Amino acid sequence: MKKIVALALALCMTASLAACGSSGSSSAPSAAPAASAASSAAASAGQAETKGLTDAERAKEFITVGTGPTSGIYFPIGGAFATALKEYGYQTSAEATNATGQNIQNILNGDCEIAIAMQDAVMQAYTATGAYEGKEPAAGLKALMRLWPNYVQLVTTADTGIKSVEDLKGKRVGVGAANSGVEINARMILDAYGITYNDITPDYLAYGEAIDNMKNGQCDAVFVTSGLPNATVMDLGVQYDMVIVPIDGAGRDKLVSEYPYYAKSVIPANTYNNTEDVEGVFVYNIMLVREGLSDAMVYDMLEGIFANIGTIKASHNAADKNIDITFGVDDIQLPLHPGAEAFWKDNGYIK
Repeated sequence: MKKIVALALALCMTASLAACGSSGSSSAPSAAPAASAASSAAASAGQAETKGLTDAERAKEFITVGTGPTSGIYFPIGGAFATALKEYGYQTSAEATNATGQNIQNILNGDCEIAIAMQDAVMQAYTATGAYEGKEPAAGLKALMRLWPNYVQLVTTADTGIKSVEDLKGKRVGVGAANSGVEINARMILDAYGITYNDITPDYLAYGEAIDNMKNGQCDAVFVTSGLPNATVMDLGVQYDMVIVPIDGAGRDKLVSEYPYYAKSVIPANTYNNTEDVEGVFVYNIMLVREGLSDAMVYDMLEGIFANIGTIKASHNAADKNIDITFGVDDIQLPLHPGAEAFWKDNGYIK
């Protein structure tokens, strides 16, 4: 009897151990889904890093916006970007600068998080050509978004007799501050018409100062590269018999052919004191962004900008008509920041 009982107990223990073994082996496959879920969570967390910031993270970040001189439209529009991002929860400030040239350098130096610049100058810096020939290519430049078109406006007064770009020979011309976006435009346009600085007397002044000199008879013509309308040019047209000199003909054809970031355009009648359209060219402004910013922050900044786009549109007519998510980024030749690329892809503007 004792042997029978012992045998029965042994069989029970064997069955119990088998059951435990079976339970252990069936839990192994369930561990895989658990690991898979953890991986998915980690992947989602990694993906979330490129999709924005929390309110608390956003509040810790400070964004400096590089704008331009207080006399131009970079300043109010750049200031509106700072306000829009502040409304979204960032700490911000808008910095008055000498515009494109300084903004490019400030972005590269890390002195600004975002900054407005003309695409022609940006691409010259990026490729170390033109005004940036002989320097290292600025590979660290990255784009956030497209802005508004900058129209190259060559203005003079009727008493100078200047009616064409060719008439600038022998004249004193305001070409913009040295190496500014305006000055780069002026140099390229003059070159397209076969004119060098040796053929004129260049005044390296911001266009606001150069127009003041023209009012005093100390300057004959001034290059102004800006959105439409420009307040300084409007003021000149009210006070003086202003002439907007056309940029047209073979010179314009050569310019657009050599530099695809320029496009043929017109300054519409009645923009200033002009009763007819004036032939010209424009080049897009773009918003640069500091390369070292996280993908998440750059993505988040774009969400904040378009969440408060009304603030930006209200800053100037050029912003109202030309800054909108629906315009996409097709016109930008500079590489996008990865965070910006993710944003534009998610919104269907990049395949």
